[in-house]
Amino acid sequence: MGHIEEKARYDRHNNEQNDPGYRKFLSRLLHPLRQLIPPPAEGLDFGCGPGPALAAMCREEGYHMTLFDPLYAPNHAIWATTYDFVTCTEVVEHLRQPGITLPRVWSLLRPGGCLGIMTKLVQSPMPFASWHYIRDETHIAFYSQATFLWLAQRLEARVSFHGRDVILVHKQAWM
Repeated sequence: MGHIEEKARYDRHNNEQNDPGYRKFLSRLLHPLRQLIPPPAEGLDFGCGPGPALAAMCREEGYHMTLFDPLYAPNHAIWATTYDFVTCTEVVEHLRQPGITLPRVWSLLRPGGCLGIMTKLVQSPMPFASWHYIRDETHIAFYSQATFLWLAQRLEARVSFHGRDVILVHKQAWM
C-alpha cells in the first residue's frame, strides 16, 4: 500500500479530539502514564494522526506536548530533542521497520522516561488467522506480551501491561 492509499485509509478514521468515546479509549493509556510521569512534563505524541486527541488531553492535564506524524504533522525537529514520555497510540502496528523505528523513538526519552504504547496484542497463535485486526491492510506489524518483554530486556527497561492493549516501557533513571 502506497502513502496516498494509506493516508486515504487514515482519513476515514473517526478520531475527533472532542469525541467522548475516543477520549475514554485514549484515557486507558493516559491514566497509567500519569501515575508514572505526573505533569508538568514534556511529551511527544508520535503518530498523532489528523486529530491529536491524546495530545489535547495531555495538555488539559498540564503536560507540554509536541506532535509528530509522518503524514499529518511531519515535524522532524523532534529528533533533535528529548522528552519525559512518548506516546504511540494505535501506531506501532503501522510501522514498516519497527526494529529501527522503536529504538529510535526510545532514544528520544530522557532517563526515567516512559514510552506509552497502545496496540492490540496477539493473545494466542491459534486464532490469529481469523483475528479482525489483521484485516486492516495498514496493520503490518503485530505484537504480543512476549514481544514487549523481549524489547524491554533488550533496552534494559521495565515493562508493564495495563488491560489488553496498553504497554508502558519505563527507561531506567540511571541511563
